[in-house]
Amino acid sequence: MEFSDPYKTNNDPVEDPFGDPLDEFDQGDIEEPLAAEAGSDVTEVSEEPPPRRRRPAARPGSSRGGRGGSGGGERQQLLVRRGIALGAGLLVLILLIFAVRGCLDARKNRSLEEYANNVTQIVNETNTLGKSFFERLSDPGELSVTEFTSEIQSDRSAMDGFLSRVEKLDTPGDMSAAQDSLTLVYQLRAGAMNEIADRMSTALGDEGAEAAKRQIAGQMEVLAAADVLYNRVTRHQVDNTIASNGASSPALPRSTFLDNPADWISADAVDDALGGVSGTTSTEDPNDGLIHGTGISSVTIGGTTLSPDVSNTIPAGTDPTVEVTVQNQGTADESDVQVSVSVNGTTLEGSIPSISAGSTGTASIPLTPAPTGEVTLDVSVEGVPGEQLLDNNEASYTVSFG
Repeated sequence: MEFSDPYKTNNDPVEDPFGDPLDEFDQGDIEEPLAAEAGSDVTEVSEEPPPRRRRPAARPGSSRGGRGGSGGGERQQLLVRRGIALGAGLLVLILLIFAVRGCLDARKNRSLEEYANNVTQIVNETNTLGKSFFERLSDPGELSVTEFTSEIQSDRSAMDGFLSRVEKLDTPGDMSAAQDSLTLVYQLRAGAMNEIADRMSTALGDEGAEAAKRQIAGQMEVLAAADVLYNRVTRHQVDNTIASNGASSPALPRSTFLDNPADWISADAVDDALGGVSGTTSTEDPNDGLIHGTGISSVTIGGTTLSPDVSNTIPAGTDPTVEVTVQNQGTADESDVQVSVSVNGTTLEGSIPSISAGSTGTASIPLTPAPTGEVTLDVSVEGVPGEQLLDNNEASYTVSFG
């Protein structure tokens, strides 16, 4: 009995549509087992699954591998370019930081140098004032009492001006400690000069002269202390700050406002100096049996009455003429009453031809050149012959010109 091939539909050979797997088996391999089992029923046909073909490994240089290698190279080149750009950016940033820092350091050094130069100028001018002040005390020459006291008032105004300039200095942060001590130096000097000016008329008179001279000698010690504070503290603070910041500026000058303190810190030394002041004094008495005395009644500028207790503001455009009204507080008529006004180191003078007993007279003194900003105005009236009390013959005013 013949069995038909279950894998064929006719006697003609048919190509297996599944391809390669069945090609591995020989036709005889199938027919022999079937022939051996002739006459028996075919109960089961088992087949092993065809073995899987391994995909051949990609050959080096194949198109797929080539594409991968080329992509890796491009990525590597991109990373390199990015790294170079990042490095260049960082370099530019660092250079910018150094440039900005250099500009800031240069600006800081310029401000330190400018501060030191301003202090140098003020100190040199102060030394010049001190020289003229003590030369005048040592040798008043032919100055009268009124002229001498007017000069002292002018020196007091100049010192007040120095203090104002110090307080308005544009101070860098690193100079704050130096500025504090410099301000203290000029506060001490201005206070001492104010006390000396206030006591000078009394010291040149009779009543209370000894006490006034002792007070003046005490203020001389204050002036000497201010020199010491500046020379031993302030000057080194400024110079050290300049050096530590790498700035360049000449060393600050020494302060010699009171060059020889031992010659001025005793009442006897002050008495000897003031003994050389000549001219009309309060001790001169006309022996007429009358009372002689004058005093400042009021001081006005452009209709504004000045007060010694507050800062007085004069509007811009106001005629800067000082009107000094003097009262005759005695029982005798007075003539040729001398009045002076000191501002910014300049003393201007005027006079009142005559003042009847109990009446007032006014002296008009133009301020030339016209002051600007805040100034100290010192007004003084010369004592008339026989006048004993001079305390009300002087007054100081703080005036701000708009």
